[in-house]
Amino acid sequence: MVVTLKVTGGERGDWAVLQVAGELDLVTSPMLRQHIHDEVAEGRHSLVLDLSEVMFCDSSGVGVLIAARRLIRSCQGSLRLILPAHGAAEGSHVNRVLGALGVRRLFEVYPDVAAAVAEDARPLSA
Repeated sequence: MVVTLKVTGGERGDWAVLQVAGELDLVTSPMLRQHIHDEVAEGRHSLVLDLSEVMFCDSSGVGVLIAARRLIRSCQGSLRLILPAHGAAEGSHVNRVLGALGVRRLFEVYPDVAAAVAEDARPLSA
């Protein structure tokens, strides 16, 4: 069985939202990187990455997330991640990987898109 990555885009108010599903690995992470760069190139510097449907993430996927953070910050923008705390195996795989690598604190994390785009948005604690 081949599991790939699917990235779909949309907008919620002033926020560009990329919904990511599948596996984020060495083969698929360049696709997410390209989608992020496309959003920034089109002038969207407020970006939400909904990673709630990502089943697997390796170090190359984490590298894309860190590079996205750097890119958005260089544009004085904001990057928010959707990493549900509950669900299959008590939390998202990406959330566990970021925590294990000690980089979870670098990101503003929200439980869902509605919370991330709310005017009074408050990230979950690391």
